[in-house]
Amino acid sequence: MNSFHRTIAGAALLLLCHAAQAQGGPPPTRGELLYTTHCLACHTKQLHWRNQSVATDWETLKAQVRRWQHTVGLQWSEADIVEVARYLNETIYHHPQPADRVSRADPSSRP
Repeated sequence: MNSFHRTIAGAALLLLCHAAQAQGGPPPTRGELLYTTHCLACHTKQLHWRNQSVATDWETLKAQVRRWQHTVGLQWSEADIVEVARYLNETIYHHPQPADRVSRADPSSRP
């Protein structure tokens, strides 16, 4: 991803945060922001609810997030992958989810 795309993605994230705060609800999570910025254009909730879902548990859900971010060339960190998988799991899949070590990182320390 070149610097232009990163700038555009950063601006989109800021706009989403501002819009969420203006509505008075809780701010979106990092996983939600990454998903809506990079994935939602092609993925709808209908895709996740299909009968033959490849994500059958927490580990396969993370594997699918890892696979698709790599396919698209996003170069996400493991923390980003976990955050997006967590967002999808909490909103759609509801698989039992162990506490990943990387997910305990302080969000304020992220770039």
